[in-house]
Amino acid sequence: MAPIQKLSALVVDDEPSLVRVVEGYLLQDGFQVRTAGDGETALVLAGESEPDLVVLDLGLPGMDGIEVCRELRTFSRCYVLMLTARADEVDMLIGLGVGADDYVTKPFSPRTLMARIHTLLRRPRTGGGAAAGAADEDRRVFGDLVIDVPAHEVRIGPSLVQLTPLEYDLLQTLSSRPRLVFTRQQLLDAVWADAAGVSSDEHLVDIHIGHLRRKLGDDPRAARYVRTVRGVGYRMGPG
Repeated sequence: MAPIQKLSALVVDDEPSLVRVVEGYLLQDGFQVRTAGDGETALVLAGESEPDLVVLDLGLPGMDGIEVCRELRTFSRCYVLMLTARADEVDMLIGLGVGADDYVTKPFSPRTLMARIHTLLRRPRTGGGAAAGAADEDRRVFGDLVIDVPAHEVRIGPSLVQLTPLEYDLLQTLSSRPRLVFTRQQLLDAVWADAAGVSSDEHLVDIHIGHLRRKLGDDPRAARYVRTVRGVGYRMGPG
């Protein structure tokens, strides 16, 4: 099995102590992390490393977080989580309006920040640079498997695959982040969030993954679509 490719993050803040704390939590969570103390450096690093996630302070000196986010969106589809110490709601809305995906208000608990990041990474990517078209999110292709998100249709070659709503939601969640390994608990949180009594039953995920694989004709011993990462969970994407 090929090694799992780590997600990468860029932390941008002019408070070194805060950067160290956030960097430490991201490293502990398995991210590759780079840091920057100003907007200009952040844009250079983002262009070089193409991060999956940018944790971006709104109140940077010089080029502020809003301008950094606006420039970032001209070439990157990374997730952007904005940090702000400002209580003014207008600033927060402006930040989200230029392409930020979420925001956290300072002071915050690092554990709360990581929970927000995990929630963010479960979402399909939106927005993006000039090369990122809406069709990328509308049509997800894995070999001969095609997921038409707006139509809620799944096809293998020309054949339509009949899935239950839960099976479709499971496939849609996994396919939204092909490089990300979802733990069973993350899948429970994403797919069964509104169901009572299943929040700790991780075996339920295995059962429905089995149903999904059978309908896709996907042999778990030589998986083409949904891959098991032993001791962690499941993912989609190239092996």
